[in-house]
Amino acid sequence: MAKLYFRYGAMNSGKSTALMQVAHNYEEQGMRVLILKPQVDTKGGGELVSRLGVRRKADLLVPPEMDVFAAVQQAAAAAPLACVLCDESQFFTPQQAEELFMVTVELNIPVICYGLRSDFSLKGFPGSTRLLELAHTIEEMKTICTCGRKATCNCRKVNGEFVFEGEQVAIDLQNDVQYVSMCPQCYFKARKAFYAKRAKQQHSI
Repeated sequence: MAKLYFRYGAMNSGKSTALMQVAHNYEEQGMRVLILKPQVDTKGGGELVSRLGVRRKADLLVPPEMDVFAAVQQAAAAAPLACVLCDESQFFTPQQAEELFMVTVELNIPVICYGLRSDFSLKGFPGSTRLLELAHTIEEMKTICTCGRKATCNCRKVNGEFVFEGEQVAIDLQNDVQYVSMCPQCYFKARKAFYAKRAKQQHSI
């Protein structure tokens, strides 16, 4: 039986690069893949963009209301699919995560999802949470903090300053937003400094 894989990791752990390598491996053997990307992720437009500078066009941009199972079923009817590959999977809805699971069950097509487990405030993305509940196989992709420890947290910067409040979705490298992968120790050190500065500013008013 085909499986649903969820490969998660902090920013800069090579998720998009790994996805494109998997796609290349299938295609080198003459097999067809379908690459999905949530429409809400506007970085790169209709392309996947890795931090190494590698780019590849997504086969399908997925809006929140799309029935992903039906879309994959239609694509598979046109020509056999060896695998479905999903980038930035944290932005799928929980319903879409279930539909990807059903692709493996009913269509017997493996699905590999790459994405973040949690946001900049350490809260789970709804799509990622559902993938963690449903995936047959869960794999962590590792990267390192500037201090050398394993990075598991995603810290948001706006205009070069760390922030720990705001909307869950803010796309990397847009509107002066950047993300930094950090270990828990460095993350909480930065968060403590953020709130200490906030308290000092409020006290001076």
